[in-house]
Amino acid sequence: MSTEIVRYSLEEFVNSTSQKDKNEGFFEQETQRIMEINLSDNLAWIKKGAMIAYTGDIKFTMEDLFEHGIKTVMKRFVTGESGNLVKAKGTGKLYIADEGKKISILNLKNDSLIVNGGNILAFESSLKWDIKLMKISSMMAGGLTNVEISGDGMLAVTTMYEPLTLRVVQGCQVMTDPSSTVAWSAALKTSFKTDISVKTLIGRGSGDSIQMKFEGDGFVIVQPGSFVYPVYAAE
Repeated sequence: MSTEIVRYSLEEFVNSTSQKDKNEGFFEQETQRIMEINLSDNLAWIKKGAMIAYTGDIKFTMEDLFEHGIKTVMKRFVTGESGNLVKAKGTGKLYIADEGKKISILNLKNDSLIVNGGNILAFESSLKWDIKLMKISSMMAGGLTNVEISGDGMLAVTTMYEPLTLRVVQGCQVMTDPSSTVAWSAALKTSFKTDISVKTLIGRGSGDSIQMKFEGDGFVIVQPGSFVYPVYAAE
């Protein structure tokens, strides 16, 4: 009898793609683009629309408008943002993803990060968060909305392909494309540099017309791709 292995069989596919417990804790990197949350009568905040599957008894509840205080409501009114978070609570295994983007899990230990809202996939309820409005030149009509996340707990962010982290040190500023910027140390000083000219407007500029500038001590995370994020009015 032939002992030749049947390649591409259904059994081979099922075995190679089956879920495997890695015992990594609350957040588990199932694949580079799928994350598992191990719920045990507790809750996690996840991005709306991120759930792809689950086992057990898990309930999903949309974020209440006033759940995070009147200040958050006012900031959302300024930015035009609606609630983009869902509470997942119960017992079971929850699998989440975001359109095939790469997932990175960060274990914060009394840390503080500012993250682009579109790159947040999930975080533990033990973490605190607050919407941040970033000032930008009035000639560009507004600012960008980001989220400051701080405390102790797990945070999952997504990027288009593999992220790159750039160190920022005193006396050596880092410039980035806003739409490629994922997250940065909250302690960094941030500002915007604009390069608006006739040459820029007619497509002969040497680079992007707006750049984010980071100064101080810390790091900034960028991704090798650009998303189009809305620009909002800010004080």
